[in-house]
Amino acid sequence: MEIAEELARQQKAITVAEFFEKNRQILGFDSAPRALITCVKEAVDNSLDACEDAGILPDIFVQIKRSGDYYQVIVEDNGPGIVAEEIPRVFAKLLYGSRFHTLRQSRGQQGIGISAAVLYSQLTSGRPTKVISKIGPGRPARYCELMINTAKNEPEVLKAEEVEWERPRGTRVELELEGSYVRSRRQSVFGSLKSAAIVNPHARITLMEPEGNVEVFERATEALPKRAYAIQPHPAGIELGELIKLLRYTEKKKLRVFLKETFSSIGSISAQELCVRAGLDPERPPSSLDHEEAKKLLAAFKQIKVKAPPADCLSPIGEDLIKAGLEKEYRLDFIATTVRPVSVYSGNPFLVEVGLGFGGELEKESRVEILRFANRVPLVYQQGACAITHAVESVSWKNYSLSQPTGAGVPVGPAVLLVHVASTNIPFTSESKDAVADMPEILAEIDLGLKEAARKLRRYLSRQSSLSERREKEEIIRKILPRIAKKLSDLLEKEEPDIGPVVAKIMGNLLVHRHAAQQNGLTAIKIEVENHSDLVRAFKLHEVLKQKAVFVSPPAKVIPLGDGYDYHWKLSLGPGERASLSYSVPADGASLGEPVVEGLEAEIVTGARVI
Repeated sequence: MEIAEELARQQKAITVAEFFEKNRQILGFDSAPRALITCVKEAVDNSLDACEDAGILPDIFVQIKRSGDYYQVIVEDNGPGIVAEEIPRVFAKLLYGSRFHTLRQSRGQQGIGISAAVLYSQLTSGRPTKVISKIGPGRPARYCELMINTAKNEPEVLKAEEVEWERPRGTRVELELEGSYVRSRRQSVFGSLKSAAIVNPHARITLMEPEGNVEVFERATEALPKRAYAIQPHPAGIELGELIKLLRYTEKKKLRVFLKETFSSIGSISAQELCVRAGLDPERPPSSLDHEEAKKLLAAFKQIKVKAPPADCLSPIGEDLIKAGLEKEYRLDFIATTVRPVSVYSGNPFLVEVGLGFGGELEKESRVEILRFANRVPLVYQQGACAITHAVESVSWKNYSLSQPTGAGVPVGPAVLLVHVASTNIPFTSESKDAVADMPEILAEIDLGLKEAARKLRRYLSRQSSLSERREKEEIIRKILPRIAKKLSDLLEKEEPDIGPVVAKIMGNLLVHRHAAQQNGLTAIKIEVENHSDLVRAFKLHEVLKQKAVFVSPPAKVIPLGDGYDYHWKLSLGPGERASLSYSVPADGASLGEPVVEGLEAEIVTGARVI
């Protein structure tokens, strides 16, 4: 037998399951701690996607416990469940899923995630994965024990039966695997779930750790994310081979109809113009185009101006929920957020969201913490290889009041940076989906988002610095003036004056002065408010009274409280303007404290408490 014939006999097809069986590190199973995190992450991502697709607020339970030499991972959700015949393929067949051919934002895309976790579990423990799923109240739950036949990339069902399960609907997956449980701020199951809770503030996630400690990441909103809708491919992202495939297999009988109904952002006029520029008959069957004609059509795509893809294929977090997520997991003095408009790379729509938290309990001398997310999924590993990190490092943070000792790189200071990239197709650097590739369009948008949030931080810090100087100046004045006033009153043998109005004038503050007089058995209260600053001051002034007031002028809004009434007025005073408020109360129904100003900094108010 010839050598070539012998070599030919050795050739054998490799299934995707066999490939990943021998190259599991590609999927994120390259160390014991990371393997455990990856399994939990993939199961939680599936639960979040399923709940959102069904319009259900996610309630997810994660339990990690020791089982001999292995760890047992249990993830249980309240989602729509999975029909019985689909359970084996969803969990035990790689590259099987519902989202790969759909152009819309979702966490899972390739159909590898949870089945890769099942593969790793059977490789390291030799145990099957156990799944329970129920699609509705009154319906039986389906229990399966599954393994993957790697030679065929097909599921093997070791056991399948109907069982009782207390949940009205949902899915529970139980895996046994080789791993290591560590408790750290970021690279841990706890850190990954904490990050997921920040960008999924509509979800409640409960974690039971191996020692029995329970951590609950409560939801911060009852509102589900905006639903992402599927779109057609955009002409800017089409390559020649893909175009030829679409032309060959389309059922459309006319080229102009094919163009209009196959691609997003192309209407009747654009389709006609494309045909003219390519020199093709718009009534011609698309399948009849040869290779050269397809090239002309592709060239025509690049010649006409086509609007960006529709934005409804994306589901951004939104500024309010980014702020709510950061406030939920961090104690901060200031939060700046920004959402960039939708952009396009290679025909794929994407947008960038940025949150920047400052101060509070964050460490002042450590590097700024970077929270990276892609389609609401935390990116735990490969921070240095990610476009998000590269964009952070390229910003000159010294211009925005954050330290950057080497002149480049991650800044130092009491801050946390959250960057979320949402797209129909996140360009990851590898199958493990840990880092976003350095696409120029994405880098540019992250850079703009970071600088926009950084400018808000700079304005805040500048304002805080100015207020700090005011505080120091006022403290000095309040120490000196009383001494001068006392000496003068002693010298002139007169009552010591109230220095509040003088301090307000010197500091350019808002002065609130309240005085009372007895009239006809009532206490008549008069509050004078004067703006000594150079700016318009808009605020609310509150008086909390024991009893209801009479003769209130101007009329105030009244809110009953448990032990009294809150009277408040909305005021806006220009520079030098003043306002006078008055009311009367019974002798024993006076104010429960000093006047309260809402909506201004304490440093610019004299004579009232500030909230």
